[in-house]
Amino acid sequence: MRVVIAGAGSVGRSIARELIRNGHQLLLIDREADGERVAKVPDAAWLQADACELTALTEAGVADCDVVVAATGDDKANLVVSLLAKTEFGVPRTVARVNNPKNEWMFDDAWGVDVAVSTPRLMTALIEEAVSVGDLVRIFEFQQGRAAMVEMTLPAGSPYAGTRVGDIAFPPDTVLTGIIRGGHPIAPSRDDALEPLDELLFITTTDGESDLESMLSPGTRQKREIDD
Repeated sequence: MRVVIAGAGSVGRSIARELIRNGHQLLLIDREADGERVAKVPDAAWLQADACELTALTEAGVADCDVVVAATGDDKANLVVSLLAKTEFGVPRTVARVNNPKNEWMFDDAWGVDVAVSTPRLMTALIEEAVSVGDLVRIFEFQQGRAAMVEMTLPAGSPYAGTRVGDIAFPPDTVLTGIIRGGHPIAPSRDDALEPLDELLFITTTDGESDLESMLSPGTRQKREIDD
């Protein structure tokens, strides 16, 4: 897979290293792509340019890439890069970094963003996921406002504890994608039964989140015991 990353700060470089390690072809675009930065990711191709300019994206060969990642520290720049990549070059997938949570509402398909990644939201989700049982936690959004990955630790008092997956009528457009039990991931089948304290991963619409939470965890919040 060929990936172009706009922004070669610490975030962009970290993404590039991981993708290169996984065998993907990388090009980094940055206005400050000097020798020091290039040396930090020597296996990537580099282009010293402003990724918000059409000429730079053309020179980078964005039209032939599979994914564009807008990873600069400037939300305006990330929106412009995503929009140009999608509308001018027809890139199949765009991923954009959200720096300021107040701007998150703009990172949708109207701006050419397929996936918006908000570090504050992810950190909040991980904190909530670590301490609560029975609360639905949004982990990730796909094309904001349309679908999301959510997680819930099933409380012992859930009416669906002990119920076969195949016997549960989840809300519309909701798919149970994984169960984590005792630290081990399970690909759920119709014959698997939910157990108390299972970590359940769903893909659902944002409209269905509250229905899913009310269904699986009616009642009051419980606190998860955390081992020292």
